[in-house]
Amino acid sequence: MGNSFACFSPTVKRISKKSSDQLPPWISNSDNQKSRKLASSSKKGEIIDDSYIKEQALVASMLYHHHLQSGDLLNLDRSISVKYPPPSSNKQKKLQKRSYSVSDSGSKALQFIHQDVGTEESESKHFVLVHGGGFGAWCWYKIIALLKESKHEVEAIDLTGSGINSCDINCITTLAEYAKPLTDFLAKLEDGKKVILVGHDFGGACVSYAMELYPAKISKAIFVAAAMLTSGQSVLDVFTQKSCLNDLNQRAWKFSYANGKNHPPTAIDLDKSLLEEFLFNRTSSKDIALASVSMRQVPFAPWAEKLSLSTANYGSIPRFYIKTEEDFAIPVPLQEAMIKSNQPKQVFQLKGSDHSPFFSKPQALHRLLIEVSKITFM
Repeated sequence: MGNSFACFSPTVKRISKKSSDQLPPWISNSDNQKSRKLASSSKKGEIIDDSYIKEQALVASMLYHHHLQSGDLLNLDRSISVKYPPPSSNKQKKLQKRSYSVSDSGSKALQFIHQDVGTEESESKHFVLVHGGGFGAWCWYKIIALLKESKHEVEAIDLTGSGINSCDINCITTLAEYAKPLTDFLAKLEDGKKVILVGHDFGGACVSYAMELYPAKISKAIFVAAAMLTSGQSVLDVFTQKSCLNDLNQRAWKFSYANGKNHPPTAIDLDKSLLEEFLFNRTSSKDIALASVSMRQVPFAPWAEKLSLSTANYGSIPRFYIKTEEDFAIPVPLQEAMIKSNQPKQVFQLKGSDHSPFFSKPQALHRLLIEVSKITFM
């Protein structure tokens, strides 16, 4: 697939070959059961202050497009991430007057691997949100707003070729390239400061990769319906386990071959007609519309790259897993298989959540993130 190289040109290379296929025979499994389709339902736990959340997302988007047009994006401090510092005290007083429901009790501890677990008093934490395949920093807009209102600092990273990062997905050949915005952010983090990494979907592999490189800068890692791999595994190895796949998985995935059919795939895309059924079966129509115009392809090479993880680095950081119970993209059996083979400190579940809890269960997810942030180990 060629030598690895950085690809951050503001001009997106267009691929002349127009080829995308269904899941290849080496992954397909005709014996899988048909997946049932859940109808989208309205959410009782919608964020009440919807205008505030939209305002935050709009401001972030406008700032990025301004710097893109003026050509000085690369000169921005941490330009590859969206930075949301805690609000000022005056602003916070106003935010405290806002009320929103977090009554959804979708968080339930399923498993304690260690008994030496306690909780600490609430204090400001620094969360770094890492999106899944096809998504971007934009998908966290509800969680960003909730964390800000809880007086926490939060960063949402656009991985290479995702969100507003203009790199052509087809030219990304290594996981290091794909995760570079995350590792660059950690490299610049001041000494002595630690962050809580939160990874979704394919972002779990990027979080694991970063944990191996910068263990001293990460206090906890939270995997939200995410790839939680063991050393020597790739996302491809895990996500294509035939015993856990269903017919919907196979119909939803499409592969692109920018280098021709005689070469490995260069990117993975999703059938847009199946987005709601596959990723957003519990998500509101407004957020589905946002995703349908914002999602991009996923680079294939990082998806197939095997991770090398050590006990000294990756293994030194407490891990937590959040299961999504109505998930068709990474079904519960697959989530449980990853948990069993690579046991985290604690497992939680989000009842009624599809694959995208930042849309379908934002308050419940927010509460779990805060709960995990307070856990201490004696």
